[in-house]
Amino acid sequence: MIEWTDVAAEAEFLPGSCRRVEVDGVEMAVFNVDGRFYAIEDLCSHESETLSNGQLNGLEITCPRHQARFSLVTGEALSPPAYEPVATFPVRVEKGRVQVRENRFD
Repeated sequence: MIEWTDVAAEAEFLPGSCRRVEVDGVEMAVFNVDGRFYAIEDLCSHESETLSNGQLNGLEITCPRHQARFSLVTGEALSPPAYEPVATFPVRVEKGRVQVRENRFD
């Protein structure tokens, strides 16, 4: 059975905001971009900085430490000094609740 973890009520998760949640020992950053939700591992692949504290610009997050940029859609590193992607995770809205799950070991 696939386990989903609640992040927040959809009505309380405003566009342009980010929520952090831990799922199976993995810290995730969940973003609301114009009513669509995206989840990535909350850890820069360059130097283990928390991405949820970064600058959100459209579908990209910029690491606050060295300004590496990542795609919220694919996790791809879009600029140096990061070259490795970050993990992305499935997000859904179920009965008014935003939920995520760790799917790397399915």
